[in-house]
Amino acid sequence: MSHFAKLDENNIVTFVTRGRQEDDGLEDELSARTGDTYKQTSYNTFGGQHLLGGTPLRKNFAGIGYTYDATRDAFIPPKPYPSWVLNESTCQWNAPIPCPTDGTWYSWDETAQCWVSA
Repeated sequence: MSHFAKLDENNIVTFVTRGRQEDDGLEDELSARTGDTYKQTSYNTFGGQHLLGGTPLRKNFAGIGYTYDATRDAFIPPKPYPSWVLNESTCQWNAPIPCPTDGTWYSWDETAQCWVSA
C-alpha cells in the first residue's frame, strides 16, 4: 500500500491517504484529477532511513503539518522549539545539546535551554 500527502499552496501537508502499490504514476494522476498537489510518502521511512531495510523515500513519512521541501525532496516535521536546528541528513530537528542517554526520561526546557528529567 502506498501513501500520498496532499499539499497546500505553501507545501504544508493537509491530508495523507493510501493508494494501491501497483499504481505507478498515481502521484501525478491524483494531482491531475483533483487539481491539488500530492507527493508519495513511505510509512517505513524515518530520518532518511527505511525501517525495513528498503529504499527510503523523502526522508520522513509525511504527517499533517509537515512541510514538503522540494529542494531536499523531503518531508520535514514542524519545528518543536525555536532553538532546535534542522539536521540536513535526516531532516529531523535536533536540540542544541544532545539528550542524555542514561535511561531516564527527559523533556526539553526551552527557557533554560536544557533537558530536565520527566
